Amino acid sequence: MHNKIVTTPYPLIDADPHFTRVVRYFRPTDYGTWAAGTAAFPAALYFWNMADPVNVRLRTSLRLGGFLGFVGGFLLAYQQSSFRFWGWRENKREEDMDFAELSQRAREGKPLYGESTQPEWVQGTAYTNSAWSQLKFHAFPMFNLVNHPHHGTDPAKYGVKPQEKDSN
Repeated sequence: MHNKIVTTPYPLIDADPHFTRVVRYFRPTDYGTWAAGTAAFPAALYFWNMADPVNVRLRTSLRLGGFLGFVGGFLLAYQQSSFRFWGWRENKREEDMDFAELSQRAREGKPLYGESTQPEWVQGTAYTNSAWSQLKFHAFPMFNLVNHPHHGTDPAKYGVKPQEKDSN
């Protein structure tokens, strides 16, 4: 699978990070963004009602607004974390965490990006569907939920030795 080469101001950590890695690498600012999004939507509805009162109860609207704010805040925080994986934002913390985590997996002899029971064609399709999907959250939120080997980085930097091909 060919990865799109993009020049970034910071080092590429992972071109298509798994959902759990993105969430595990959230920074406190990402949680703050999520909380702000959760609070902002119902607050906007409340203040809008103060400016232009409607003679209906707001309870249901505020609950729905809180839910939509929760989802929207999460998607924004997820997108910010993904940008750091791609090297679009400062990512020294994530780079150090990634190197420690994947080097440990390499020393233990485990696959760097997890094992998958899916056939290779499914892994490739999952990659093509989820690569850059964080830029399309406004249209269709999609996450990488499949372990696959297509991440745009050289596994040798983690201590993985190249596999020798059989000459039989």
